[in-house]
Amino acid sequence: MLQGGLPEGHIVVLMGSFGTGKTTMALQFLMEGLANDEHCIFISLEEDKDSVLKNAASFGWDLGDAISGKKLGLFKLEPSDAKTTITRIKSELPKFVKSFGAKRVVVDSISLLNMMFSDESERRTNLFNLSQLLRSTGATVILTAEVKDENPRSSRDGLAEYTADGVILLDSEENRDSGEVQLTVRVLKMRRTAHSRRVKPYSITGSGIVVHADADMF
Repeated sequence: MLQGGLPEGHIVVLMGSFGTGKTTMALQFLMEGLANDEHCIFISLEEDKDSVLKNAASFGWDLGDAISGKKLGLFKLEPSDAKTTITRIKSELPKFVKSFGAKRVVVDSISLLNMMFSDESERRTNLFNLSQLLRSTGATVILTAEVKDENPRSSRDGLAEYTADGVILLDSEENRDSGEVQLTVRVLKMRRTAHSRRVKPYSITGSGIVVHADADMF
């Protein structure tokens, strides 16, 4: 669907409602990087470290060795203190990503980061600045984002998708006849690629997410 994968150096927003596997797909993206001997960073604003490690372990991914071997950086930022968090990101993140040698970075989730600000102008400015900081590192970045209930093709704040190079939407669709719920993935945007625009089904299995790229929807 992506003609070989996420383009190197891109910032990609992975959007979806709860339960669609955003964090799982983001972790799987990092696991692929670790398998290729790349340094990776996972920044969580939602789950603590133990929770992230347990979620990864449920898919058979042991992150402990990668962390102890300094191949993976796993960090929790507190969204309750907006000013401190944003200050740390601006002052420390780009330098740390470069010094760590990270090729892949995940921020889970950008929606929580944006919710720190009540003013839309402030949200827009901080998100743009974060994107620029991350882009300056040269890493390939995934930002997870919640979608609006009334418009599942738009992020909660409607901003993240406009600052990114790519947008992947995870969704669920119900067959009216059978009542079966099918998880679906589509690439809404991916700069500089001739990506597929088809809607494809995927499954969350015991070993991660499997996209059925050769299958059609029911």
